[in-house]
Amino acid sequence: MSENKIKKFFFRWDVLTVIALFILLIVIFYLTLFTPNYYLQTSPVQFDIKKGETFSEIVDRLYEENIIPSKTNFRIAGFIYGAERKVRAARFYIPNGLSYLDLLDLFISGDCNHLRTITIRPGQTIKWLAHRLQKYIMIDSTEFTSKANDETLAETLGLNQKSFEGYFFATDYELYEKSNPVEAISLFYKSFQDFYSDSLKKRTEKLGFNINEVLTLASIIKGETDKIQEMPVISGVYHNRLRIGMRLQADPTVQYLLPGGWRRLTNKDLEIDSPYNTYKYAGLPPGPINSPGKDAILAALYPEKHQYLYFVADGTGGHLFGKTHREHINNVNKYRKWLREQKD
Repeated sequence: MSENKIKKFFFRWDVLTVIALFILLIVIFYLTLFTPNYYLQTSPVQFDIKKGETFSEIVDRLYEENIIPSKTNFRIAGFIYGAERKVRAARFYIPNGLSYLDLLDLFISGDCNHLRTITIRPGQTIKWLAHRLQKYIMIDSTEFTSKANDETLAETLGLNQKSFEGYFFATDYELYEKSNPVEAISLFYKSFQDFYSDSLKKRTEKLGFNINEVLTLASIIKGETDKIQEMPVISGVYHNRLRIGMRLQADPTVQYLLPGGWRRLTNKDLEIDSPYNTYKYAGLPPGPINSPGKDAILAALYPEKHQYLYFVADGTGGHLFGKTHREHINNVNKYRKWLREQKD
């Protein structure tokens, strides 16, 4: 065989080898990225990607939960797809039999329940919160309200009360769209439990109160004012009244009973026969009337020491305080004068 023929033979063999390797790589690439992967759980599997979670952490959890058979292959797919920064924080429902690329496509652009921020503001009631949850998180408001007033659920979560009113801590929360109401309730209540530390529990005992009484008083304080600096002063008024057995006569407790929401009270409203009517019944009402928030809770626990027994609005968002009924009447007259001046 001539030298030229030998060179052509080996050249042809080299080309065939390269082609074969190329075809093999394509097959491996296809089998790795496009072949369906199956898990043993019931389909679909819920998988939550948290805010701030890295792609590597997501891969580790997918593998640990037996949703994918290989971390390496999924990382390769993610690198090729450029998915490291595109995966969304959301709740996904992963059907069985997805390939790595199909799964990445689901995480990047498929159907999901997005992670949303919901804020419980101080002074919000369960009814008002339910409305916001339906609007922003797509949680059925009727179902949420029912669960939030479910004594059995409260007992299951360790709360010995008939309702969670007042026990949802006012702060920001991250919730997935269409979350189960119980999931949301558990999150809100746990935040309160985390806030109400051992030192606050000791302070509660020192005052001779229980936690429900503190929250009830705090919710009334929040119902009276939005001014943080006034909260301990108003708290002191109510502590003084409770100490001498004087009725609280707190408008917010009566407004809580009104089906149409808060409005200026009439004399007829003050005759409503309910333990929440603090014009009619002495002492604290049975439970909180809203989610009072940190500042009102601390005000209830640490009231300002003074001799005030009365207060009335000053027309500018604050209040005038009096030690005697005569002082109170004078302050009421000042407020009425202010109202008349606004009409002139």
